[in-house]
Amino acid sequence: MALTERTLLGPGPSNPYPEATAGLAAPLLGHLDPEFIAVLERTCDHLRSAWGTANPVTLPLSGTGSIGMEAAFANTVRPGDVVVVAVNGLFGVRMCEVAARYGAEVVRVDHPWGDPVDTERVLAAHPSPALVAAVHAETSTGARSDIAGLGAALREHSPQSLLLADCVTSLGGIEVAVDEWGVDIAYSGTQKCLGVAPGLAPFTFSERAWERRVEIPPVWYLDLGLLGGYVRGGPSGRAYHHTAPVAMVASLDAALARLHEEGLDAVQERHQAAGRRLQDGLQEMGLELFAAEGHRLPQLTSVRVPEGVDSAKVREQLLTEYGIEIGAGVGDYAASVWRIGLMGHNARLDRAELILAALRRVLGR
Repeated sequence: MALTERTLLGPGPSNPYPEATAGLAAPLLGHLDPEFIAVLERTCDHLRSAWGTANPVTLPLSGTGSIGMEAAFANTVRPGDVVVVAVNGLFGVRMCEVAARYGAEVVRVDHPWGDPVDTERVLAAHPSPALVAAVHAETSTGARSDIAGLGAALREHSPQSLLLADCVTSLGGIEVAVDEWGVDIAYSGTQKCLGVAPGLAPFTFSERAWERRVEIPPVWYLDLGLLGGYVRGGPSGRAYHHTAPVAMVASLDAALARLHEEGLDAVQERHQAAGRRLQDGLQEMGLELFAAEGHRLPQLTSVRVPEGVDSAKVREQLLTEYGIEIGAGVGDYAASVWRIGLMGHNARLDRAELILAALRRVLGR
């Protein structure tokens, strides 16, 4: 049975780049085939460019963005370690939950949802944590935080602390500069601005983090030492760890090649232009944006549902009549916020005009 084609303008997944879809249809290779190893190595190189890093441990983990979060904490947290987590949305909350499961003493620094992370408050939470974690682009609210500023301040305040950044909704859409910003560990997902189907978690781990990693983490599948034997190889060649999702890696490789050809600066400018047009259009309709002004993501816009409007009915009408998916809010904002994504292949002016026209029709504006 054929599935209905949708225009995916929610918080993810987004419609993939055509090159990524074509990559899925490439001939299937074994995960130790020399041709596939060449694809994997090229993918890791392109990921280093996207991350802005020279980290040797840069790879696509087999799983969605959440597995990147899991790997980050599994390989760095020892029972009793102090982990400071900046919480300004759902995914900060999740980082607290995951860190606690690995035995961390979590120091949670809450912010109003929709606001950026306050660097001074985060640093004041503890004098010398093992790890500080924050979300760069909070998917639940559409707010961007200053990870560059946090990294610079952390190096002054507590230079031995590692910095972890959730970049699930930022990588491939806005600037990410891991080395320049002093980020030690970062993870993302393929289904957002990278324009690939869900299934891989781009991940990078600094040499400093590698030196201080947990030698035998409590989870086998995400042990970076074991994964390194496959991804990086060794004196006796590549070690078998698990059967890598070769078709997904080929798809990511094709999408990253497309981004490389367009140029990362041009890709970011395209996301910026599409997001600006959407946000201007929403405000012209009299709608109120949710995330704090000056900290709004271009690729993911959060907008308040107008008074007296049924959020779920509007989303249902957009889906059934126009084939357009947008997202609801989460938590306390599930019925009062919409989230509209213009990510990856959908970061285009025509997509912004499409959703604006459909909303005008549905809302009678």
